[in-house]
Amino acid sequence: MEETVEYQKKNWIALKKSINGVLNKINKANIKYIIPELFGENLIRGRGLFCRSIMKSQLNSPIFTDVFAALVAVINTKFPQIGELLCKRMILQLQRAYKNNNKPQMLATVKFIAHLVNQQVVDELIALELVTLLLDKPTDDSVDVAVDFVKECGSMLQDLCPLGLHGVFERFRGILHEGEVDERVQFLIEDLFALRKHNFAPAVPLELDLVEEEDQITHEISLGDMIDPQMELDVFKPELNLFQNENKYVELHKRILGGGGEAGHKLMKIRLEPGQEMELCIIQEKTFLHYYALLGQRLCMINKVYQKNFDKSFVQQYSRIHRLETNKLRNVAKFFAHLLGTDALPWHVLAYLRLTEEDTTSSSRIFIKILFQELSEHLGINKLNDRLSEPSMQEAFESIFPKDSLKNTRFAINFFTSIGLGGITENLRDYLKNMPRLILQQDKRAFRSSQSDDVHQSKRRRRS
Repeated sequence: MEETVEYQKKNWIALKKSINGVLNKINKANIKYIIPELFGENLIRGRGLFCRSIMKSQLNSPIFTDVFAALVAVINTKFPQIGELLCKRMILQLQRAYKNNNKPQMLATVKFIAHLVNQQVVDELIALELVTLLLDKPTDDSVDVAVDFVKECGSMLQDLCPLGLHGVFERFRGILHEGEVDERVQFLIEDLFALRKHNFAPAVPLELDLVEEEDQITHEISLGDMIDPQMELDVFKPELNLFQNENKYVELHKRILGGGGEAGHKLMKIRLEPGQEMELCIIQEKTFLHYYALLGQRLCMINKVYQKNFDKSFVQQYSRIHRLETNKLRNVAKFFAHLLGTDALPWHVLAYLRLTEEDTTSSSRIFIKILFQELSEHLGINKLNDRLSEPSMQEAFESIFPKDSLKNTRFAINFFTSIGLGGITENLRDYLKNMPRLILQQDKRAFRSSQSDDVHQSKRRRRS
């Protein structure tokens, strides 16, 4: 069964979705938790998918470039072939953007390359080559991009090749004297000189300095190299020994994380029967292991039967949540938060939770608290708020954000505020503010309706 092409294709699609899901939720605050989760995916098989996905994510969200570069730096220590492939593809993307004069793509691409230099994933000489290319025949756009690039990695260049950086600034000085660029661009160059005088910002912030110097692997790549982007790695093709290769990766994953007590590799050999899915989220140790959640996510994405069974398991587990000890309760909440956060499980399951004083116990409130705090950490408060505000899902969420009575509305607002998630109650707060007006409008409509009924009855009596 495992070796069929159909199964392998589903497994490939699930791997692609999983990698995309992980990269879409990474930020500075959660990167240390995301890294083990990402290593849980088969990055050997999915190295093309990973490079494709992280490049797309960085283009869409350049503000997280330093986070993406830090993630690549860690992966590069274990899988240098992935770091090298990404660097090569970034060079090709830069060349295309430069050739097509695509300034937004150039700005995003040089920013990523700058932070890969900062993390010492790629050699600093590529930075000098890049600036030389941009300033060789200066235009307003090319100088603008060059200034941005040097701002991002100037600190690292100052440490590693001060003479090279001095040469770059001499070229900037020459461009100023030539006076052939726009006045706005001249101001940008002057600001860059001022920044250099007062020292550049640190190359790598403390919270993203995740790789020890002796573990760094730096790739030497030149703009003039013949580069093979290995695009075939992004496309599904059947493997003769997929099952064995997956198990080899699980063993490798164990060694990477140093998880001598992790029993997740055994689960790869188990074919779950209907009703057994819940075992994945309750057979936890004292601390939560992401591997079980990743396996649950993969099952949901491969086959909707598992998704339906996890839906049922959510109801069953919540109904007996008061019987679980605190550690197990937390693990179950984190497990389902992962499935929801990766869209492996539809969000309509939240309709099973009713957040009122009468309908919850101390145990169920802890469960809801951990569930939403985990979702907030994985997605970010803004993205979580957007998901909870989707018009098509309001019917499913009305039991979590009740509007049936003043008391229940206030209870929900106070609950989420007390756990640090008051930001997701804005709609409920607006409803509470407008509640007296809504009640008055309802009373007026009821009064008009009763008056209309009286008129109709009066007319009937006259006719009779």
